[in-house]
Amino acid sequence: MGELRKPFLLLALFAVALVVAVELGAAALTGGGDAGGALRDSAGQLGVELDDVGGVSEPSGRGTGYLALIDVVALWTTGLFCLSLVLPDRVQGRVQGVATLVFSIVLLLVSLVLLIVAFVELTVMVSLFLAPPFGTLAYLAVWGFFPVDDAAVLLGLALLLKLVWAGLLLAAQPRFLRNKGLVLLALTTLLCTVVLQFLHGLVPVILVSILDDLGAVVFAVVALIWALVLLIGSIPAIVKAVRTTATTSGRTVD
Repeated sequence: MGELRKPFLLLALFAVALVVAVELGAAALTGGGDAGGALRDSAGQLGVELDDVGGVSEPSGRGTGYLALIDVVALWTTGLFCLSLVLPDRVQGRVQGVATLVFSIVLLLVSLVLLIVAFVELTVMVSLFLAPPFGTLAYLAVWGFFPVDDAAVLLGLALLLKLVWAGLLLAAQPRFLRNKGLVLLALTTLLCTVVLQFLHGLVPVILVSILDDLGAVVFAVVALIWALVLLIGSIPAIVKAVRTTATTSGRTVD
């Protein structure tokens, strides 16, 4: 890999690991606030009087968490770069192909399941919202008061860490710019983060949950595409490792 600056590469791995941790922890860090007062106000606007509303809380949303499906690919890729620091090239080639194959299959299955979950939830959201007054009230009670400000803080932090990750990779090895797959992956995750921020600010707060879930559906599809890319890309490495092993075994026998 040429003049690889190991400290920067390790810091890049740490940065992208923090990104995934922030996104996976989004559900615990956002939402949960009392939305009863806001529900009563919205119900009044719909001409329905509610004397007491309890147990209504803000939803955490799925969009930020689903970004982790894409960023785990960045974490995996950076981890493979770091693996080259401790393993010989011959061993790394064999391990990388098989490990990437397993990882891509797991990511494919997880992304597919989460895609179905998000799509079903999105369908329920839209159906309830378009069935006033009681369907709309049911939607508002569950999804109507998205914590936009909290989500914006987390997405801003994730975006900053992603930029740091990309910068550290370039500091570790400028030749990474020649890696088209890595550059495309970086652009994909940065674009998805910006798009989610845009969706959260595009509509009134009562509709943000719908667009957030729509974003989650898109991110799951993107993750499926990357899983397929990794799956296809791992096949030549496995074939090469098998051929090398067979050649080495043949020489040993001779």
